[in-house]
Amino acid sequence: MNVSTAIEQRRAVKGFDPEHRMTEAEIDNLMSLAMLSPSAFNIQNWRFVLVRDPELRKQVRAAAWDQAQVTDASLLVVLTADLGAWDKEPGRYWKNAPQPVQDYLVPAIGQYYRGREQVQRDEAMRSCGIAAMTLMLAAKEMGYDSCPMDGFDFDAVGQLVNLPQDHVIALFVAIGKGVREPFPRGGQLPASAVVVRDRFAQGNAD
Repeated sequence: MNVSTAIEQRRAVKGFDPEHRMTEAEIDNLMSLAMLSPSAFNIQNWRFVLVRDPELRKQVRAAAWDQAQVTDASLLVVLTADLGAWDKEPGRYWKNAPQPVQDYLVPAIGQYYRGREQVQRDEAMRSCGIAAMTLMLAAKEMGYDSCPMDGFDFDAVGQLVNLPQDHVIALFVAIGKGVREPFPRGGQLPASAVVVRDRFAQGNAD
């Protein structure tokens, strides 16, 4: 399956086969692809929590408005981010780069993030969003369906997965064998409504 087809066929599927099990090799492959997602300064601040314990899944489902995909999907990924990743051994992010590149970028990481909590959080959400899309497209190429989710109690789920204080949850991605066709697309806006050429028109209130 090429990338264009995966993009076209990927949908938010709600119904999964609860009996299907992904192999360890499939999960490892999926995560290795997700870990190739880009992140600013290559800080790789995403942390993928694979919730596999059945009892924990039930508890997470209770905190997610009893949505069935939380327990029925073959894999539930809680995408979290380490807000302090930029300050944790930043040299490791560029250890394979030429020395002049390391000398420039490693100090730049601290200069950019230090004291800028909102930037740290914004970056976390951007990184997790990109990684989530990578997960969903890779899953589709592997023959799996997926569902991105933000309909849950973030604080409750954080407690259930022992989320560190300097981490945040961005979203879930449920992955598995779909057993129910998604609803028809609700209505795509035309390109004229979402594609802006160069700049917004003055006085445009939309």
